[in-house]
Amino acid sequence: MDIYHYQSSQFGATPARWLVTGCAGFIGSHLLEALLKADQFVVGLDNFATGYQRNLDQVQALVSPAQWQRFSFIQGDIRNPEHCQQACEGVDYVLHQAALGSVPRSLADPATTNAVNISGFLNMLLAARDASVKRFVYAASSSTYGDHPALPKVEQHIGKPLSPYAITKYVNELYADVFSSSYGFHSIGLRYFNVFGPRQDPAGAYAAVIPKWTAAMIANQAVAINGDGETSRDFCFVANAVQANLKAALAPLTQSEVVNVALGDRTTLNQLYAAIADKLAANGVHYSLAPQYKDFRAGDVRHSQADISKAGPLIGYQPEYRIDAGLALAMPWYIANNQTANAASNS
Repeated sequence: MDIYHYQSSQFGATPARWLVTGCAGFIGSHLLEALLKADQFVVGLDNFATGYQRNLDQVQALVSPAQWQRFSFIQGDIRNPEHCQQACEGVDYVLHQAALGSVPRSLADPATTNAVNISGFLNMLLAARDASVKRFVYAASSSTYGDHPALPKVEQHIGKPLSPYAITKYVNELYADVFSSSYGFHSIGLRYFNVFGPRQDPAGAYAAVIPKWTAAMIANQAVAINGDGETSRDFCFVANAVQANLKAALAPLTQSEVVNVALGDRTTLNQLYAAIADKLAANGVHYSLAPQYKDFRAGDVRHSQADISKAGPLIGYQPEYRIDAGLALAMPWYIANNQTANAASNS
């Protein structure tokens, strides 16, 4: 099933030129895929710090040769202003996904997280402004809500940041707001809530929970749950995030904005564990090991759920895929790619 059903007519009579930073990453590669399938021109910028050539290869295999010819790649770093300027040249829309994610990574190395997520963000904002792009859409984060206790999370109410990563994503929003009021350059930040789907890296210390657990279950290894398993998150399938990016780029704005990108629902880690096992079983992979409960992780909030009522009227966002549907669509990819990785490591 092709989850990207966008048509060129939805973007205007003439194909536009889009810049996707972090195009070799998880969400960035899905944006690249959706835009190319809609016959748009795409410039990609990535330094492969957290992205992979294999993600670009998979996109190439999913689009036609003619569509792939509409893609031009720049291997560069957003910490370099010249790379940002080169990437923005002649671009209509910027979808800025490049960043160093992960709360634990930022606690281990706050300096690099700051350099990429704040200095790199400012470089991109300046380059996009100077290139007179029509819209700058950037990846914000639900971590901005910090210790604010209320649920669901509403855009105008945030708390104290709980990690260096959260600070950097909040500073992005402040810069975007200042560029709107000072230069008339309007942008929109998408506060992602636990996005998941194909091409999300299951390896490494900072892997997100769904690909990490799925890979462990496929390998018949024990799954570690931080805390008692009743921590909850608003898990959002990647196709919903792609929809939000494209609609945000094309929606009219009179000032810079931020919106939540999620389902508006909560799933506990215990429920997630059972759902992954169920979807694996539906694909012939049976897993019966009990989870291992460990200490709560530093910097994590207990519960997270988004209010998505602002995103609908502002940009037309309506999530199409709930967590069960997203897991069902993603599971064949997880199984195929983890089995390929395991075969390669054992050869």
